[in-house]
Amino acid sequence: MMTSHSHTFLSTANGESAVGCGIIHVGAGMNSVRSFVIVASILGAAMAFGAAPTETAMEAPGPSGPLKGTMLSPSTKRGAVVLIIPGSGPTDRDGNSAGGVLAAPYRLLAEALAARGVATVRIDKRGLAGSAGATPDGNAVTIDDYVSDVHAWTAVIRKQTRASCIWLLGHSEGGLVAMVAAKNQPDICGLLLVSTAGRPLGEVLREQIKANPANAPLLDQALPAIADLEAGKHVDTTNMAAPLLRLFNPKVQGFLISAFSYDPGQVLKGYPKPVLILQGLRDMQVHEIDANILKEADSHATLTLLPDVNHVLKSVSSNDRRANFATYSDASLPLAPGVVSAISDFLTANAKASRAGDLTAR
Repeated sequence: MMTSHSHTFLSTANGESAVGCGIIHVGAGMNSVRSFVIVASILGAAMAFGAAPTETAMEAPGPSGPLKGTMLSPSTKRGAVVLIIPGSGPTDRDGNSAGGVLAAPYRLLAEALAARGVATVRIDKRGLAGSAGATPDGNAVTIDDYVSDVHAWTAVIRKQTRASCIWLLGHSEGGLVAMVAAKNQPDICGLLLVSTAGRPLGEVLREQIKANPANAPLLDQALPAIADLEAGKHVDTTNMAAPLLRLFNPKVQGFLISAFSYDPGQVLKGYPKPVLILQGLRDMQVHEIDANILKEADSHATLTLLPDVNHVLKSVSSNDRRANFATYSDASLPLAPGVVSAISDFLTANAKASRAGDLTAR
């Protein structure tokens, strides 16, 4: 197997797969490291406020080398500052992956938020793309490792922006990372949970595999493997069916054990700061039940359900699976109506928590 970045089950390739309707890709190859000039550069197109935002390459300390990302700052006086935490699999700072996802949802989100006065930092995971040098093995990670990286980024962003606190926007698996990272952290304003599972990820994976009738011959191996990983035990893949080998590859089982050990609803319960739960109802990977579980865990959270929005935050108007998956490879499609306004309106309503330079403790 090629050197790969993790793992999991909430990533979706463009099209159907033998396991779980295109939702499982573990072994995508490393993206090449992009070169960045460490100076601010002006984007070519003017934004809604009449001037282009400023794009700046950023670094944060990683375990073996720098973590890298991109800050997009509005031309006007900055309001909230948001760290965008990527979803599962080899997902880069723009929301693309070597597994065929080319929709660029994080880049589009950053550009749209900049037009509304919100600064964002979008990042490459340790071991992937610009952050490839941060660890010698991008598969040898845990949720806690990603949490440590979020804390490193938060410190760097606060120092550079002088913001009193940073909002964490977690997409898909990134939502779980955000919830864990936000615990007992005074420099985090609150949480923006986008397409985030509310159930333990082993349960979500089990549902996804069962959802595809073509997977019926694989269930006798797949379901016990999930149960073992949930129990913290590694799985012997010696005689495993080929379609399952990428999912349960021994190189990523440590991460799966880590991810399966968290119950998102329990993690979120008792969190005292503002939370937005944003869920598209055309999402084939995370569902309305997940958003409702998170809302039950935090009754004060703002729950926003968007009827025709899918997992990569694009518009989908039917139950046609192929049409849904087609949006995963099309960066020219804009974000679905309602996505940006839901986030920016929530940030505006909670502006005091994220006002740059406001050092008042929450």
